[in-house]
Amino acid sequence: MQLGQYPAPTHVIAHISDTHLLAGARPLYGKVNVIEHLEQALTQLERSIAKPQALVFTGDLADLGEPDAYERLKAVVEPAAERMGAQLIWVMGNHDERPEYSRILFGLESDAPQDRVYDIDGLRVISFDTTVPGYHHGDVTEDQLDWLADVLSSPAPHGSVIAVHHPPIPTPMLEAMGMLELQHQNRLADVIRGTDVRAILAGHLHYSTHSTFAGIPVSVASATCYTLDLSAEDRILSGVDFGQSINLVHVYEEQLVHSTIPVGDTSEVSGVPAAGWEQIAAMTPEQRMEVFSRKDSAFNKGEVDSSS
Repeated sequence: MQLGQYPAPTHVIAHISDTHLLAGARPLYGKVNVIEHLEQALTQLERSIAKPQALVFTGDLADLGEPDAYERLKAVVEPAAERMGAQLIWVMGNHDERPEYSRILFGLESDAPQDRVYDIDGLRVISFDTTVPGYHHGDVTEDQLDWLADVLSSPAPHGSVIAVHHPPIPTPMLEAMGMLELQHQNRLADVIRGTDVRAILAGHLHYSTHSTFAGIPVSVASATCYTLDLSAEDRILSGVDFGQSINLVHVYEEQLVHSTIPVGDTSEVSGVPAAGWEQIAAMTPEQRMEVFSRKDSAFNKGEVDSSS
């Protein structure tokens, strides 16, 4: 049922980042139950109307690159992805270790950059490894850029999305992250400018933000483990067990829409039950306008009265 000007999206992607699991299900920093937060995020995603075709995890899957952490990640995520009928797309982060990441998630141990291409019903998703072994900042090699240029030399039916860990954007609210940013961003810009890349998905920052890079929208998902408090006083960095979230990416013919789902229990203060869809479907567009848009309609008066 199309209620507005736009048809249904062609693709839906769930964008999840920075799970930071530890071996033995240990709490992060001895305090944060990262597995519980991840499970909560997946539960909320699964009960939503999103129905994603892919789950894209933009790095820092494990906090220390421990094999058991990746095994636990698979045990939590794979059944949920299967129930949702979604393709799993992993991306390397600076806390991940290539040998363990590649062996456990892909069945082939490797020290090489973990770059892969996925076809999601005509939408090309590129998992691009921006990590530097032994360091937390990001960079890419000339060989990687040549590989990426070759991949992008032929347009995909619905365009391309690049998923990285280190976002190629400024971090004005968290200046310390500049020390750990993606290096030589101009080289990446030269490769992707003017191609069919429609969006760049990233993580790393532990807060959600949006920008553009080489004329391409960039969306950074926050984290399911912990977030960084951008309002903290007298702190260079302040990690808090609060405000975790995941993103949804809805792909349309000419645009993408990024939405954020906060993770955690909520308390509803107003709402309309799903049973109301039957009544909405029976209305004409003109009737819907009068009932739901008109300020003095019985529906809107009821909303006002109930909140008085």
